Amino acid sequence: MKIGELAKVTKCTTETIRYYEKSGLLPMPERNESNYRLYNQTHEYRLNFIRNCRSLAMSHEEIRRLLTLMDKPPADCSDVNYLLDEHINHVDTRLQELIELKEQLNYLQQQCQNEDVIDHCGILQGLKTMEYSERQQSHLK
Repeated sequence: MKIGELAKVTKCTTETIRYYEKSGLLPMPERNESNYRLYNQTHEYRLNFIRNCRSLAMSHEEIRRLLTLMDKPPADCSDVNYLLDEHINHVDTRLQELIELKEQLNYLQQQCQNEDVIDHCGILQGLKTMEYSERQQSHLK
């Protein structure tokens, strides 16, 4: 199948398919005599796998590690379980960061309960003077 057909079957864009190819997550397809990419069911399964991992907020590196394990399976799936444990810990950390973010936003919102002129807006004044934590700084990069 051509790239447009694969995109339709997997419900993603051709740009996404090309991106995953360039990043090495999706293997490069064969090409026909007209130089069109020709995809097969293996590409479809792998693309669905990648998209399912992304829907679980897995990074490209985590997906790459899973694909490596899937392509060259060890005797057992302990490495897959370990990777998932790492990802769950990452999600727990991110949840805590989001809780802190919500608390800060609620605090800021409480600083401006009245309609006032912009120069006296408590939210804007709070944003000017608010200190942020090391954890918050990691998301600014």
